[in-house]
Amino acid sequence: MVPERPEPRYEDGDPSAYALGVAEYKAEEVAERAGPAIVVTADTIVVIDGEVLGKPGSRSDAERMLRLLSGRTHAVTTAVCVVDVAGARSLSAADTTRLTLRELSVAELAAYLDTPEPMDKAGAYALQGAAAEWVTRIEGDRETVIGLPTAVVRRLLSRLGSG
Repeated sequence: MVPERPEPRYEDGDPSAYALGVAEYKAEEVAERAGPAIVVTADTIVVIDGEVLGKPGSRSDAERMLRLLSGRTHAVTTAVCVVDVAGARSLSAADTTRLTLRELSVAELAAYLDTPEPMDKAGAYALQGAAAEWVTRIEGDRETVIGLPTAVVRRLLSRLGSG
């Protein structure tokens, strides 16, 4: 099941708190339709120079994001929310990884933007996709960058089960 309502947009404040809020928003919306189930949702954001980059709204927005990230280190935060619908309990947590991209050439940027890949990804790139060749350094859990840090999910599920 996927959320049907649009995600709230970032306005200001702590980026990690925003990501947690979006993950919780998604979980609440899905839990309303899920029946007695365990619901797991996540939200990923990219942060550079204090700017939160979500999914691009257009090709030009994706290009702007990738030019901003090109040759630089940035933070990727993924927040996870786990809900036990039947038990009416939820827990959430976020993890952040720092990632460095090499300088991108005009040609490779244009070729990447010609694919659908950047349009559904925070920061306009996917570590598990073609952009993987641009990565020069990862400081933290690569699953956080991919968008579902399974260590966080396991920890939250364990805590939910012991409550």
